[in-house]
Amino acid sequence: MELQQRKEILVRWGAAIKEVDPEKREDIAWRAAGQNAWFTPQSIGKALEGVCHYLEAAQLDVWLEHYAIATIQAKQVGLVLAGNIPMVGFHDLLCVLVSGHKALVKLSSQDKVLLPWLVNDLLRPINEEMADQVAFVERLEGMDAVIATGSDNSSRYFDYYFGKYPHIIRRNRSSVAVIDGKESETDFLALGHDILDYFGLGCRNVSKLMVPEGYDFRPMLDALMAYEGIIHHHKFSNNYDYHKSIYLVNKEPHLDTGFLLLRQSEEIVSPISTVFYEHYTDTAALSEKLKMQEDKIQVITSRDAWFDGSLPFGESQLPHVWDYADGVDTLAFLSELHKA
Repeated sequence: MELQQRKEILVRWGAAIKEVDPEKREDIAWRAAGQNAWFTPQSIGKALEGVCHYLEAAQLDVWLEHYAIATIQAKQVGLVLAGNIPMVGFHDLLCVLVSGHKALVKLSSQDKVLLPWLVNDLLRPINEEMADQVAFVERLEGMDAVIATGSDNSSRYFDYYFGKYPHIIRRNRSSVAVIDGKESETDFLALGHDILDYFGLGCRNVSKLMVPEGYDFRPMLDALMAYEGIIHHHKFSNNYDYHKSIYLVNKEPHLDTGFLLLRQSEEIVSPISTVFYEHYTDTAALSEKLKMQEDKIQVITSRDAWFDGSLPFGESQLPHVWDYADGVDTLAFLSELHKA
């Protein structure tokens, strides 16, 4: 199958996702939520919007013009997918499909409904040959390469089991927002998406704020009250209650909105329902500090992207198809496999 044909099929796939009957989409969302309570219909809907964005013709054209993948020798690529947010492994699957390889997909136990639905119910009626490039398996065997996503702990096992294959192995990352004190209410509302979309479970979620020395948090906290409804999700609420009780018992200074906790810490990865913050006095020193931590940082956001290398507030969870996790070019990796 030629690259142009693959692109046309992918665009039709995106259109089919957009055209799914609302009742059917709701049924699939509730099936997924029954398996993973963090997967609400709202978060699944947002994830599907992201999938459709990837599959837009303009996105695919810009993305693929930089790669020589028109004709390759197909390999078997094992995908070990995470399950922290809905369909978080879709981008890896898309890279395999567009490159013409075959995917052996080991789904997360937390997300076993959505990708099979996308492939078997929506892609297969469009093009059976491309759907046959995907096999959902319980055990990875016979692969030529591996892309695995997990925690720092699981990555050690991935290194052990998959180190002999060409591989990409991803570890824990989180995202950072840089505040300069000039933000408006609109800016903070956008930042709220970076922090709280998907309940803060994604690597692109902001879990750390860098704020100027002496910063007044009140305007930010007042604006973030627009998101207070998140406390009605029982798992999020349980996390909030637990961490609040720990901070109170240990007499740890913190800020409390009634649904979100802010605590000063030098760590980057904060627990669910908590955002860490740290003060800075000099932007050049801050840039150097974040540069030294880049292997732990997925995205940096700031007001109107004023901070070098950052995205605007509100865009951390809106990646383009060419925005690769951990900055590792997955498609370049796959494009070179046929030479191995």
